[in-house]
Amino acid sequence: MAARAVIRFAALLVAAMIIGAAPALAQTNDPNLTQTEIDCLNRGATAADCIKRDTEDGSGERPGAGSAATNAVFLPALIVDLFPNPVGGGQAPLPTPDPRRDPASGALPPPVPPAGATAIQQAAAAGGPIVSPSDLVAAEPPRAVVGDFVPDEVLVTVEGDAVQQIAASFGLEVRSQRQSQLLGATLVRFGIPDGRPVGVVLAQLAADGRTLWREPNHVYALQQAATIVNYAFERIALDAKGASGENVRIAVIDTAIDDTNPALSGVIADQFDAMPDVPIEARDHGTSIDGLIAGVGALKGMAPGARIYHARAFEGGKSTMDVILAALDWAAEQDVRIINMSFVGPKNDLLGVACRNARALGIVLVAAAGNNGPKAPYGYPAAFDGVIAVTATDAKDGLMQQANRGAYVFLSAPGVEMVAPSGAGSDVVTGTSFAAAIVTGAIANLLHAAPDRSADWVEKALAATARDLGPKGRDNDFGYGLLNIEAAEAAKE
Repeated sequence: MAARAVIRFAALLVAAMIIGAAPALAQTNDPNLTQTEIDCLNRGATAADCIKRDTEDGSGERPGAGSAATNAVFLPALIVDLFPNPVGGGQAPLPTPDPRRDPASGALPPPVPPAGATAIQQAAAAGGPIVSPSDLVAAEPPRAVVGDFVPDEVLVTVEGDAVQQIAASFGLEVRSQRQSQLLGATLVRFGIPDGRPVGVVLAQLAADGRTLWREPNHVYALQQAATIVNYAFERIALDAKGASGENVRIAVIDTAIDDTNPALSGVIADQFDAMPDVPIEARDHGTSIDGLIAGVGALKGMAPGARIYHARAFEGGKSTMDVILAALDWAAEQDVRIINMSFVGPKNDLLGVACRNARALGIVLVAAAGNNGPKAPYGYPAAFDGVIAVTATDAKDGLMQQANRGAYVFLSAPGVEMVAPSGAGSDVVTGTSFAAAIVTGAIANLLHAAPDRSADWVEKALAATARDLGPKGRDNDFGYGLLNIEAAEAAKE
């Protein structure tokens, strides 16, 4: 049995040697070869010698025909194709011919997009990847997005000029884009036209290294509680006659204002509309905030003489993350010392980065802790590090029932049933929004007295001098306690 196997193997080996030694008779795919050239090949001569002998000018080329050396398919080459070199064997595998390539340069011609091509098809025609949004593989599990958000939008920061390419690759629409000072990148608001969930799109975008931050376009709400006089000066130990924030620059991000209200006469240094395409319908909340901070006349604010830079970013009590970020960027450009943010929403990392960078610029950040009740989740931006989160108390230093609770609450201030400018007149207001305004005005007094005081100093002084309320020490209801501006003023540098 073994002897027969040896004999069979020897016979196969001899046959292979005979076949390898013989020329491949008429093994060609060139229909333009002449019979003379075919006979020449069959005689065992090289293709180059045959062509040289058979051409009249000796150039090695036959007019109107391809090279026989190129077009002939010999058995040895065929064997190599059937048994390619293994990976790592020291030789690169033979390239697969592509009939679309230019023979001279080897380059592929640019594809032509079909009529009515989509943005993705157009990007592919320009050399981009051909992808379908529904086929994209998410780089991470889809996010469970917390809090209210715009259901068909995402916010993304992008480096360089790749905005349109990213939109095309991921089947998105560019609804707005701008360079953000506080984020240090281009902030793009992408629309999702095909109904994909926001969490899925965020997971897909995570695969693209050109995107830095990817967040939902969260919705934020002003913190004004339903209500019924200004007792704030007394409660925070601020002398109403001596109160002044003269020349301290303060930014307020809120609704539009009624700048014809007598309480705001000469108070507003500049205004910015972060949502110019949305008609203005309400002016009350923003007017109250500005008036409580720096109002003049009968409705005197905490820091008369302060210069208010007012950014309109809310309508109907609501705003979105992209609008708020635009307002924050504008505020930072005005070289303000304090930014008042009397609104609350879910955690958003873009807002966190903007707040962190604003604080690095030396800006004191004051925000409402929220009016959503004791069991509500943390309210942002108040819950970010470096932001003074303010809760509201009444005339007897009792906590407002609707106030948020949590370890992030930093300070308490009057915010229940206070008289404030509103629209063309005045109103009684309640909410952590207005408590935040009281704290902002009080801080302006500290900075007016000593302009070189830093944001860190202000934060430490307020914490160290607050009048303790509730359980001893800092707690989830009152924070460090009730603002005491007289004690803070006397604090050592």
